[in-house]
Amino acid sequence: MEGVVTSAQVQETVDAIAEWQLPSGMVPWYPGGHADPWNHVEAAMALALGGRIAEAERAYAWLVDLQRPDGSWHQYYLANGVEQDKLDANVIAYVAAGVWHHWLLTKDRGFVEALWPVVDRAMGFVLDLQTERGEILWARHADGTPWSFALLTGSSSICHSLRCAAALAAELGHERPGWMAAASRLAHVIRTEPDAFAPKHRWAMDWYYPVLSGAVLGDAGRERLAKRQAAFVMDGRGVRCVSDRPWVTAAETCECAMAYMAVGERDTALALFGWAQQYREPSGRYWTGTVFPEVVHYPGGEQSTYTAASVVLAADALGAGSAASALFVDHDALLPALTVPA
Repeated sequence: MEGVVTSAQVQETVDAIAEWQLPSGMVPWYPGGHADPWNHVEAAMALALGGRIAEAERAYAWLVDLQRPDGSWHQYYLANGVEQDKLDANVIAYVAAGVWHHWLLTKDRGFVEALWPVVDRAMGFVLDLQTERGEILWARHADGTPWSFALLTGSSSICHSLRCAAALAAELGHERPGWMAAASRLAHVIRTEPDAFAPKHRWAMDWYYPVLSGAVLGDAGRERLAKRQAAFVMDGRGVRCVSDRPWVTAAETCECAMAYMAVGERDTALALFGWAQQYREPSGRYWTGTVFPEVVHYPGGEQSTYTAASVVLAADALGAGSAASALFVDHDALLPALTVPA
């Protein structure tokens, strides 16, 4: 994103992610830390954007090796095993976004054909958690017992992942009409039934994720972002993690920038992305979070790979730098269209 960060700086950030990737392919949040499949996929997308195709494909191979027979992954992994055994639907669904992103970048049919069964199984697990109304329950316990509620952020991200999965199915000639029907039902609930989701109004992601995911766009998306912008955006700093604390995270600031791009508010997007650069270190890494006015970084000393990945994805989206740059900001350009009742 020239003028804010240079191409060379973005490449430094990609290389910093690669430096912390383990030989197994796992991308931990930081050395010695855990990985979760969602942020791991985010890192794989960033690696691919930086030309680190082999490293990205090693990341996907790690997922292939760990996928459970039911199509799921556990929520958190350490280098030597499982840390948290919950089966989070959003974490599981995101592999579809990653594989579709990789296809858009590389057009490597062999890769997507090899990953198709992985995506297919993952979507099957996720859609088993969709309620009759349309929302998707948050997770299952490791014994298979479902949680009793849905989360707006997670369901929004799943909506986007379902569209990516449907696009992949169409590209490979597989009939999965139920996937787009499920995505459309889910988007309708996101748009019209806020009470379908556990209340998390303090959290920024519940504010901007319905827009970032493409479930709420156009005038409705602009209105949604405008309604709580003052609650979450700290001028000159970025996006608060929660509305009632001065905790800014670089990843949420970059994600929110892409949400504004998705509704055509490029100036706001550029401002947010520019503010995120104050959290950059000379290594190319970014501080995960910062507390103001003290300018104390939290968690202490953490410069997470998922934060770096969000910067790379936002830079690509804002700069239209790749064949996948529209994936989070022009949903209808690269994904099957939703058919949602008015």
